[in-house]
Amino acid sequence: MPYWREPEMLYEKAPAKINLTLDVLHKRSDGFHEVEMVMTTVDLADRVWLRPLEDDKIMIKSSEHFVPSDQRNLAYQAAALMKRTFNIAKGVEITLEKKIPVAAGLAGGSSDAAATLRGLNRLWNLGLKADRLAELGSQIGSDVSFCVYGGTALATGRGEMIQELPGPPNCWVILAKPSIAVSTATIYGNLNLSKIDHPDTMEMLHALESSDYERMCRSIGNVLEPVTMRLYPEVNVLKGKMKQFGADAVLMSGSGPTVYGLVEHESRLPRIYNGLKGFCQEVYAIRMIGERHSFD
Repeated sequence: MPYWREPEMLYEKAPAKINLTLDVLHKRSDGFHEVEMVMTTVDLADRVWLRPLEDDKIMIKSSEHFVPSDQRNLAYQAAALMKRTFNIAKGVEITLEKKIPVAAGLAGGSSDAAATLRGLNRLWNLGLKADRLAELGSQIGSDVSFCVYGGTALATGRGEMIQELPGPPNCWVILAKPSIAVSTATIYGNLNLSKIDHPDTMEMLHALESSDYERMCRSIGNVLEPVTMRLYPEVNVLKGKMKQFGADAVLMSGSGPTVYGLVEHESRLPRIYNGLKGFCQEVYAIRMIGERHSFD
């Protein structure tokens, strides 16, 4: 279960996501990019604790001192949106126990916001369905709608149109984040739409439908990867090391800088993990989740 409750306190799990594919089709008239992405959740998660307050205010606490506690925080924005939309005159204290690296291409902030939406739906007994929460999430950020559902999905539009997909074949994921922060706006701003090598999204869909691990490995792709690697050569080095140490397939997630490797056999994890620790402080060996959150 993704949530847990005790008197006066509610807990939601906020898992990270990785992109199996990320394609950009064109620039939209609203200033956003039209995207086509296959995303899946992985077992690296923040914990979001919600406590009701009688005072009409939103309080953010975090285990990481550099995470903003004001309107810049997406969990704060989620709470403000719920209060504003449903005329809630009560307050909430939101405690973020951070495990997902920040500014990493893993949707940590978006997942915190999605967990806040799910949690406040229960805390305030609003009775909203997942689709309504995802619609609200789209007003906060492009990845929030996907994070409301979790699991595996094809995301289109600017990322808010979600089509559920079968979960990936069982495998391990090695995540490695270099000690740099990447601005998504900067990466998109440096993307040349006329020089894109588009991933084969349909091939990835077929790989998931047939639960074909090797086909999935052949189909991963991210059009933002060359941009980020050009601006941050550390990402290219990390990707090369991950391949060298034996990952089956390697890709940058989102706008980066986190690089992940897919590994089918657990026996190969120690060599890859230990090898990467020599180049990168933040390395994680985790499983894919691939299943949607429960809304029962």
